[in-house]
Amino acid sequence: MNGSLLHERLKKQLGRWPCTLLGVGVVSEVCVDAAIELANEHDVDLMLVASRRQVDTDALGSGYVCGWNAERLAAHVRARDAKGRVLLCRDHGGPWQNTEEIKRGMSVAEAMASAKSSYEEDIAAGFAVIHLDPSVAPGAAPDLETVLDRLFSLYDFCWDTAQRHSREIVFEVGAEEQDSVSHSLNDLTELLDRLNRFCGDQGLPSPTFIVVQTGTKVMETRNIGSLDSPYRIDDQFPTEIYIPRVIQSLSRFGILLKQHNTDYLSDEVLRWHPWLGIHSANVAPEFGVAESRALVHILEANRLPQLRDTFLEMAYGCHKWEKWMLPGSRASDRERAVIAGHYVFSTPGFHELKADARRALAGAGVDLDAYLKSRVKQAIMRYMTCFRLVMEP
Repeated sequence: MNGSLLHERLKKQLGRWPCTLLGVGVVSEVCVDAAIELANEHDVDLMLVASRRQVDTDALGSGYVCGWNAERLAAHVRARDAKGRVLLCRDHGGPWQNTEEIKRGMSVAEAMASAKSSYEEDIAAGFAVIHLDPSVAPGAAPDLETVLDRLFSLYDFCWDTAQRHSREIVFEVGAEEQDSVSHSLNDLTELLDRLNRFCGDQGLPSPTFIVVQTGTKVMETRNIGSLDSPYRIDDQFPTEIYIPRVIQSLSRFGILLKQHNTDYLSDEVLRWHPWLGIHSANVAPEFGVAESRALVHILEANRLPQLRDTFLEMAYGCHKWEKWMLPGSRASDRERAVIAGHYVFSTPGFHELKADARRALAGAGVDLDAYLKSRVKQAIMRYMTCFRLVMEP
C-alpha cells in the first residue's frame, strides 16, 4: 500500500466529488504556462507530464521543448506556480524512450544507465510522479519477464534516489505500449500480483497509478480507439463493464487507474470519465495542435499569409507528422503541418518568425502571446470541465 502525503494529496482531490485528474503534456512553453495559470486560477492540482523526447538530460541533447532539462523546466514552473498547484511528472521514462538512445545504438546496459541518469535528474529537480515504462526496445517489443526485470530495477533505483535526495515521489507503472483496444484482465491481474510481491519483498510503496488500456489511441487529429466508438467491438468487453472491472482489480491494492492517449475524445465520453471511475488521464498532442491552429488563424485573420506559409512549410518540413498518420491517410499538407507544428516551436527559425508576427500583430492591437495562451487554456478547460475538476457555470 501507499500512504505517502503525495499519494494522499492526489486521493484527496478525487475524494471531494467524482472527478478525473488531468495530466497536461509538456508540448510547448505556452501550454506549460496555460496549465500553471489554470491550476492557480481554479485552485486545482494539475499534472504536467513530460516525455523524454520533450524534456531530458543535456547529455542527450535535452528535449524539443525549449531545450529544457528537468531542472530548467522545474525552475520555470516554480517561478510561476504561486500556489504550488502543479505537479511535475515524468511521462514514459525508461530505456530507449528517448530516440537518441536508439540513434546511438545503445545496448541494454547503456540504455538502462541512460534512463536512470534521466530519472535521477527528474527526482533531484522535484518531479513528483515518476512513470516507469520499460516497454520499448529496438526491434521487437520485450516479453513480459524482460519488462518486469527492467521495471523492478528502475523501481529500486528511483526509490533509492529519492531517499538520497530527500524527495517524495510516487510511481506510475506501465508495462505495455498503448493500443486502441482493451486487453485481457488476466494480464493486468498477473502484473498486479507480481508488483505486489515485489513491493512487499523489497519494502517499497505500491505504485499510485497503473496505466491501463481503456480503448484510446490518437492518430492524426482524432481518437480512433474503442472508448469513443458508437459500436460494439468483437472480443472486447464493453467499456461500461471493462473499466469498472479494472478499477475493482486495482482497488484491492489501493492503486489508481491512469489513462493515456485521451486526446480528441468527445465531450460526451469525457464526461463519462468521473462516473466510470477513471482516476486520471493524460492529454498532450491536442494542446500542441490547438496552439498551431490558433497561430495559423490569427495570421490569416490579419492578412499575414507569408508568415503563415513560412510556419506551415517549417512544420511540414520537420516530418514529425509522419508518426501520427493513419495508413492511406488523405490528410492535406496543411493538416500534416498543423499536426507537427509544436515540434518546431523551440527552433531558432520559429523564434524569428514569431518575433516578426508579434511586431506585425502589435500594429493591429493584437497581443500574439496572450492570444495563443488563451486558445490553449480554452482547450485545457474543456477537459477540466468535463472531468469535473471545475464546475460548469
